[in-house]
Amino acid sequence: MRRWLNLLAGACNVVPGAPGRPAQAAELTVLASMGTGSAWNELAPAFTRKTGHKLIVDREGGAALEQKLASNAPADLVVQYSSAMDGVIKRGKVVEGSSTIFARAAVGLSVKSGAPRPDISTPEALKRTLLNAKSISYSYGGSGQVAARAIEKLGIAEQMKSKTVRSEGGPAAGYIARGEVEMAIQQLNVSKPVAGTDYVGDLPDDLHEYVVFAIAILAVSKQQEAARALIEFLTSPEAAPLLQEGMMEPAKG
Repeated sequence: MRRWLNLLAGACNVVPGAPGRPAQAAELTVLASMGTGSAWNELAPAFTRKTGHKLIVDREGGAALEQKLASNAPADLVVQYSSAMDGVIKRGKVVEGSSTIFARAAVGLSVKSGAPRPDISTPEALKRTLLNAKSISYSYGGSGQVAARAIEKLGIAEQMKSKTVRSEGGPAAGYIARGEVEMAIQQLNVSKPVAGTDYVGDLPDDLHEYVVFAIAILAVSKQQEAARALIEFLTSPEAAPLLQEGMMEPAKG
């Protein structure tokens, strides 16, 4: 009799036909900055197939994401570029020790589709290109910080101020597509999918920095075990080709 009870108890821990899956599949809400938006198209369904847990990925702009964090909106994980995540940690919004770096994205320059591709092969060439541009856009987020640092290193910050439009709530390349600016600097995975624009290439040499992303479990999460399973999946070799399909790549802290 005890043997049958043990077998029954074991059967209750898995989904029939799916060895190793939990009996109660969780529904996880991920507050994800737009910088990782492209990756979730592949990552979310793969994670569900592997674990049975469903992912709801809430892709938010910076201000909207911050508002949800500030109000302790129901969610399980947050994804932010690494320096922004530091602020989330300091505010006590995540489970201590759960923040994990998992991905990074290249940053480069885009122009309107069909326009001549400017030379950005060296820092000096990029400097000439930016000074000759009528207007340029970059964001307030991680890639925007990379752009601002590159412009500062080139010594043209003052010259660029009057012709720079900071993007909010959407890709900087969207400003090109709408005819509002001539060029944009942003992440490859955010820029390249924007119709009507061409990604020229990454910023050159030491001007280029990757935007690095971390994921952490929110303190308000009621599904922390399943949330840890997602972090484990994102940092596994299995996730690497999925990130690459989303024009990103694995990164380690």
